[in-house]
Amino acid sequence: MLELRPNCEMCDKDLPADARDARICSYECTFCANCVDNVLHNVCPNCAGGFVPRPIRPATARRPGTSRTDQPPGTTRQQLKYSVEDIKALVEATRKIAPEDR
Repeated sequence: MLELRPNCEMCDKDLPADARDARICSYECTFCANCVDNVLHNVCPNCAGGFVPRPIRPATARRPGTSRTDQPPGTTRQQLKYSVEDIKALVEATRKIAPEDR
């Protein structure tokens, strides 16, 4: 099951389970669309992968056990472990390479 992290790891914006602007990489690193588009340029600062919109877990269980009530989103806030300078260097080195080729 996908972990729904509660915040943008870059700017700490709240990203509730129904946030339409949440983005994730293949490791489930979570960022807001603004940071992905304007700061990270579609480069995950943790793995250098690309991002996709995070799916929204249903609020209502249409099948038994398949809703936010049954499987709630995470509550542990995440923060980047890299410096701003290190992130900028990684982004500049990889942003012109398509995510599938990184």
